[in-house]
Amino acid sequence: MDWLRFADRFDAGRRLAARLKHYAGRPDVLVLALPRGGVAVGYEVARALRLPLDVFLVRKLGVPGHEELAMGAVASGGMRVLNEDVISMLHIPPAVIERVATAELRELERREALYRAGRPPLNLAGRTVILVDDGLATGSTMRAAVLAARQQQPAAVVMAVPVAAPEVCAAFRNLADEVVCLETPPVLYAVGMWYRDFRQLTDAEVRDLLARAEQFRPPTTDQEQIRPSPM
Repeated sequence: MDWLRFADRFDAGRRLAARLKHYAGRPDVLVLALPRGGVAVGYEVARALRLPLDVFLVRKLGVPGHEELAMGAVASGGMRVLNEDVISMLHIPPAVIERVATAELRELERREALYRAGRPPLNLAGRTVILVDDGLATGSTMRAAVLAARQQQPAAVVMAVPVAAPEVCAAFRNLADEVVCLETPPVLYAVGMWYRDFRQLTDAEVRDLLARAEQFRPPTTDQEQIRPSPM
């Protein structure tokens, strides 16, 4: 089985780019990576396809006292996605949701400021967005990312990962316009098992990759097209 594994996230990104080559060089396409691990994958996709790269952060909204249970999520751009089933079942009042969302959004904004170092976020409206991570087990974070990205009115959303549980990959076909999962092992166990090197990226490494990816962004004359939409 070892020959099926990815050497590291950069290797996975290069292989993933080969399946996305029909997007290469298109001015209407951008890559959004979920930190931290997804940034290494996304960097190689953006580099190979000569596409702009940005981060797209998602923070789970955990039920107070049962934080592992998600009642929703907040994502880049201040977007909020709520799990109405959980909220209804547990009778969670709006004030509780607001308190948790405010705290998580504050942390999300802190991390975005750290990673971007003053670079403005890319505008998704009317563009094809490729959402990238290093793999999916349950897919809950990526699901929130897809739904949140949709709220910014992109032309299309592509979900692309090196490895995912088959049922999770299949479920995204109802959410994304295109789904690319390189490997869908019958039993996933853990995403990290599909990498020979799965060490966590540091915040400094994420910042470095995003800075290096600046060369893939549109030129200055196109800045009006990528300026963030009013919130």
